[in-house]
Amino acid sequence: VQLQASGGGSVQAGGSLRLSCAASGLTLDYYATAWFRQAPGKEREGVSCISASFDEATDYADSVKGRFTISRDNAKNTVYLQMNSLKPEDTGVYYCATDTVNYCSGYTAARAWGYWGQGTQVTVSS
Repeated sequence: VQLQASGGGSVQAGGSLRLSCAASGLTLDYYATAWFRQAPGKEREGVSCISASFDEATDYADSVKGRFTISRDNAKNTVYLQMNSLKPEDTGVYYCATDTVNYCSGYTAARAWGYWGQGTQVTVSS
């Protein structure tokens, strides 16, 4: 299983980015997928999660609710994270993660996920 995260970049506060997480070796719509981020000197934190397609529930960290949207394109075997109204505190390396689980309960625990993308840098300047 390989996950390829992309779409990061440098934007000014208030800007938008869309991150992509493309998978090979595993069909993402069968399982839950999460996004994490890690700022310098901080622990990796769960940002959002989407459950398997038959459920399609989503969950968000309080810090990103109303600004970030997680979605999937089953035909492309890809999960996205649309990030709007970005703030400097959103800066960090963003990782996608998945595993053979269907739901997002407890998704913020990084140890719950066995497959990780390589990370993509997001930098938001004020």
